Amino acid sequence: MISVRKMVAQYEIHPRKRLGQSFLEDMNIIRRIVALADPAGDETVVEIGAGLGSMTEELAKRAGRVIALEVDQRLVGVLRERFAEQGRVEVLQMDVLKYDFSSACPGGRIKVVGNIPYPISSPILFRLLDFRRSISLMILMFQKELADRITAPPGTKDYGIPSVLVARYTRATCELTVPPTCFYPAPDVVSSVLRITVRQEPHLSDEALFAKIVRAAFAQRRKTLWNNLRHIGIPEEMVGRMFAGSGIDRTRRAETLSLEEFSLLTTAWIESGADKVLDM
Repeated sequence: MISVRKMVAQYEIHPRKRLGQSFLEDMNIIRRIVALADPAGDETVVEIGAGLGSMTEELAKRAGRVIALEVDQRLVGVLRERFAEQGRVEVLQMDVLKYDFSSACPGGRIKVVGNIPYPISSPILFRLLDFRRSISLMILMFQKELADRITAPPGTKDYGIPSVLVARYTRATCELTVPPTCFYPAPDVVSSVLRITVRQEPHLSDEALFAKIVRAAFAQRRKTLWNNLRHIGIPEEMVGRMFAGSGIDRTRRAETLSLEEFSLLTTAWIESGADKVLDM
């Protein structure tokens, strides 16, 4: 396997900071990430940000099909040259925020792997959640700061919107911490690899409402639930009925609520009739 630095020199690639380009070059970490994904010969894996193809190559040794997404045209050329004879690999020049993950394996479920661009990692995560019914597992590398927020339990300073929304549909665990020295060029931050297993769950009619209540509850972290929720445009008496119906103390702050309590709040919101007064 050609090293990342030799490929950068060979193809005269200058990593673009605006795209968050830092190429993972530690093969031990790459192989551990692929092992976490554990792709089978009949599975399709979508790789986000394939870069120079180091992880793509390892995935292709085990997966039935690898769809390598890369937005940078220069790197797409390198990838297509590198995998021209590899029938298992399909290289797409694609903005991940526009990619239809359900198209990768119609009627089935895929695995998603990637060292995702840190500047847009939150939007990527929420887009993946939108396609969760087409995904069984995600092995994703984030900036450690965001990874800590995603996996944070209630009552901690890192607990927030990502923690609740990810926990609603998945089980996320931190599997690896990756220092800057594993990349070229080295980023300014420590990274973490998360294993995100998507729960198989029925269609929930209150999905959009649940997400919007969570976002409203965390709008100003130091304010109480009562203060955050009563300022979104519904009569205060309805907000009062919502808290009474849920059994949740309105003086609590969002960071103290569990996933189950946010679900109770959503159900009580519907039962109070607030969803009919305000188009959430």
